[in-house]
Amino acid sequence: MNQKKVMKLWMAFMTVFALFIAGCSDESSGKGGDDSSATEITLGFYSSGSADEKMQELIDKFEEQHPDIKIKTQNAPYQQFFQKLDTQIAGGTAPDVWLSDGVFVQKYAERGAAKDLTEWINQDLNKDDYYGLDFNKGPNGSYWAVPQGIQIASLFYNKDMFDKAGVDYPDESWTWEDLKEAGAKLTIDTSGKTANESGFKSNSVNQYGLTFFSITEGWMTVLKSYGGGILDDSLKQSIIDTPENKKAMEYIVDGMDRGIFTDPSDLQAFQSAMSPFPSETAAMRIGIYARVLAANETGVNYDVTVLPKGPDGERFSPVIANSWIINNDASDKKAKAAWEWVKYWVSEDDVQKEWAELGEAVPVKKSVAQSDMFLNSGDKPANKQAFLDSFEFAGTLDVNAVWSEWVKKTGDNFNRAFLKEASIEEALERADKEVQKVLDEFYENQ
Repeated sequence: MNQKKVMKLWMAFMTVFALFIAGCSDESSGKGGDDSSATEITLGFYSSGSADEKMQELIDKFEEQHPDIKIKTQNAPYQQFFQKLDTQIAGGTAPDVWLSDGVFVQKYAERGAAKDLTEWINQDLNKDDYYGLDFNKGPNGSYWAVPQGIQIASLFYNKDMFDKAGVDYPDESWTWEDLKEAGAKLTIDTSGKTANESGFKSNSVNQYGLTFFSITEGWMTVLKSYGGGILDDSLKQSIIDTPENKKAMEYIVDGMDRGIFTDPSDLQAFQSAMSPFPSETAAMRIGIYARVLAANETGVNYDVTVLPKGPDGERFSPVIANSWIINNDASDKKAKAAWEWVKYWVSEDDVQKEWAELGEAVPVKKSVAQSDMFLNSGDKPANKQAFLDSFEFAGTLDVNAVWSEWVKKTGDNFNRAFLKEASIEEALERADKEVQKVLDEFYENQ
């Protein structure tokens, strides 16, 4: 055989050998021996103390189950996280998937930052298996996020205070008037008189019947159960200045004027506006599920029940569905990898159980939320079922792209009425105009 033929055969052999080696190398790396072919996604979330460690544990387990996906985390304390996130979105450097406070989901959706997940949800999730999916639907019916954990409100009450006052515990039959009547017996001034006794001093209260705080755990619940609210179904029109809201505000202002409910100035005496109930300075509070943590830490003897009914029998429980959002600017490959993370979070029972054990939120998956592990864990409150029952009359806080802006305008004006700096009529009229201006300035430019 001449030299040229030998060289040709040798080159052919080396070509085949090289292809064989390359094929083996690709197969090996694809199975995780060398993760250079794995899709890396950035996951952003706001820090919450001990929960960070559990989050990392769940991420590690996810990567074990999905060797073709690697997760890089990005987290910071709540306020810093969202400030940075807004900057990242504007600069095109936001995480591929992030945990959003439920009140901000529509902001990201309406500003084009959130990916429309409707098709994937319809394809991969059985909606009947989960709580809270519909709370992330926009007015056009699109789904913009998937809940990570649900915050839903119930009525918290201090059993020791009720027992000492000889007042029956609240139950599902209560109206807001029943609450005020009981609250008067539970409100005590510095001389030991209750709010329904002669000589009671409403400006010198030692123990309040109900602590009342802001929108979620304050006025929105009462407004909605009185048939009122802030925005219409389009979320673009203010409905603040209505007879229903006037009646609700009259109820609230009367409770504050009599010293039964905390007003904004009363709360300034506390370390935090959320302190009165766990510090046992208030007998009742409207509280989202996360408030069980502080109450349990301080050892309050308490339980919960559904929130009271309005004058026409209507109830309302505010919901905040903290949720996973996928970046609308993520590549198809990264978005699909991010969706695998979201599915893992909501569909895996073990993941839901491990997160639920932290006690921070109601589990998203119904089978876990309705299990003994959640309902009968031995920790207070005993009646956790009240949180699940509240989904029957739950709703969002009229969240939209300018939620933070209109909440401030509304709260500022309502506080003027609560502090007797303006009449209820003036507060409603002014809030209505200022909120509509915020809405128009944003939506008319869309």
